[in-house]
Amino acid sequence: MFQLGYNTNGLAHHRLDEALVELAALGYRGVAITPDVGGLDPYRLRPGEPRAIAERARELGLTLAVETGARFLLDPRRKHRPSLLEDSAAERERRLDFLRRSIDLAAELGAGLVSIWSGNAPLGERGDSPSGAPDELWERLAQGVARALEHARARGVRLGFEPEPGMFVERPAGYLELLRLLGERGKGLGLTLDVGHLLVTGDLPVDEAIGALAPHLTHVHLDDIRAGVHEHRMFGSGELDLPLTLKALRDAGYAGMAAVELSRDSHRGFEAAREAWGHLQAAMPCET
Repeated sequence: MFQLGYNTNGLAHHRLDEALVELAALGYRGVAITPDVGGLDPYRLRPGEPRAIAERARELGLTLAVETGARFLLDPRRKHRPSLLEDSAAERERRLDFLRRSIDLAAELGAGLVSIWSGNAPLGERGDSPSGAPDELWERLAQGVARALEHARARGVRLGFEPEPGMFVERPAGYLELLRLLGERGKGLGLTLDVGHLLVTGDLPVDEAIGALAPHLTHVHLDDIRAGVHEHRMFGSGELDLPLTLKALRDAGYAGMAAVELSRDSHRGFEAAREAWGHLQAAMPCET
């Protein structure tokens, strides 16, 4: 059975060690850590900080994963930039350096997975555009991911690639295309699937999409979506069938972390985490 977790991008105003304690007390068994300016900043780590978090997680029986979705960590003016798709090779290297640091941090934390995504192309090009995306952009992405994978293998960490609405790769089909382009270089690149994103991109029904993608699943994000708008919402306030989604994950044999991602709810902190836990417990499929 998969482990229910919570992403710390929904607890941006809390100290990380305290967040672990409170999430474990609620019943979560996993924490997806988003290193950011407020905690575990890969560029300003305090001596012993990762080790202390790793030890606290072990004491609490928590599995950890590392997310790379910090908004302004690399550039205070441009959200999620630079990406692996920039025209400037130096800017692409800045993103790759961040990914390597995140992988190193995951190894120190004892987290077996780092989740990444494509980011935006310079002119907002989309990989699944009807007119087709320039081959050069696909090659930039493939090269960057291949180099990140090489580093991850050396550190014993797995990478999960997340399609993100609005970015160059926004649908699961884009992940599969990236795998095709990588060939042998893509060995070990799993899929981070945000079930809410499927409602944005129209990859429906959600349960059938989960079944079709099951061989690739390595990490899952849980959130609700309403009217196809890419805003992560609390369960029950959108159109996601949570019981059916969780059943599909179980039936697919998924055994990783399924982490609630409510990045817009940090102002509600553990109130949101507690509310989400209640929805999850009510929706969890019964073991048979």
